[in-house]
Amino acid sequence: MTTMRAARLHEVGGAFQIDEVPMPVPGELDVVVRVEAAHIVPNLRNVINTYPSQKPFLPLPELPAIFGMDSAGVITEVGARVRNLKPGDRVYINPGLDTGDSWAARNGEPMNDPAYTFEGYFGFGPDSAVIHKDYPYGGLGQYVKAPVKNIVCIPDNVSFDHAARFGYLGTSYSGLRKGDVRAGSSVLIHGATGTLGVNAVLLALAMGATQIFGVARDEGRLERLRQIDPSRIQVLSYGDRDVSEWVREHTDGRGVDVFLDATSSSATADVTMAGIWALRRGGRMVSIGAMPEDLPVPMYRLMTLHISLLGSLWFTTAEGEDMARMAGAGTLDLSHLTARHFTLDEANAAVEAAATDSGGGFTSVVVRPHE
Repeated sequence: MTTMRAARLHEVGGAFQIDEVPMPVPGELDVVVRVEAAHIVPNLRNVINTYPSQKPFLPLPELPAIFGMDSAGVITEVGARVRNLKPGDRVYINPGLDTGDSWAARNGEPMNDPAYTFEGYFGFGPDSAVIHKDYPYGGLGQYVKAPVKNIVCIPDNVSFDHAARFGYLGTSYSGLRKGDVRAGSSVLIHGATGTLGVNAVLLALAMGATQIFGVARDEGRLERLRQIDPSRIQVLSYGDRDVSEWVREHTDGRGVDVFLDATSSSATADVTMAGIWALRRGGRMVSIGAMPEDLPVPMYRLMTLHISLLGSLWFTTAEGEDMARMAGAGTLDLSHLTARHFTLDEANAAVEAAATDSGGGFTSVVVRPHE
């Protein structure tokens, strides 16, 4: 087989078209994966319609291009120098690519590589164009090529649907780790019923947090979230109470250890500030969301309270392996997550559904390219 089917974008703002394209060929340290599930990121519609004009500092691959950043499937071919991964392995592809030989990459900080790039999505600098060309395959194609260092092995009890969600799960997990969430921690999560937020709740439970405070606006989804573990999860519809007062009522007046801000691009700065003021002395705020406004941050006051503000972009392949092991052991319970399925021919409908789906963070949109 020398060609495959792929949904490609030919122009910004256009629709995906089904094309016959060459099959990927692995380099010496690459694998080729048959895509069984491609998670459609809710933001993909914005990326392909507005990023070239509104966010040119996040360059797209050269068009026509195959998008789809979160792919899970089965290895079908390995490069000549691949020693351990083998055809038949069930895997997730971490789409975060780096040059491998930049100062940052050589110092163990690949996400700080100036050319860091999401395969099948966008890059973070002008040098991303080269990486896009080296790895031009996204999940909206039947096969994907990826470096071995980006492969997360998936246990048999984790479905491809759930594995394809590892991008969002990993973003939440890395943020919680940067906040030092561990057994006995208390965690406040804003945007708790969104995709990042629901994942963060499941992961905080798996990591041993004993108090999880979920804040969002939809009361029905908040109650669904609380029912996952009513003894450890408490919820609040934003605006019903002062967040800081509510949290302190349940933490003996201290405040929470960690505030994870997973709010969307429709949120405002006051929502984030409310979470910051709910932190205990010495607490940590970690931003993984998309709140677009500038924060009115009183740095001297935060310094005297020993409060840290952190940003967390993505996650490492090692953190992906952590999650796979937790899911394999059952400590990370993914059974609360569901998926809506689309075929490759329905790629445009899938992108629209991901942007407008009413299931909140519990439901993902997945394309199955071989159906």
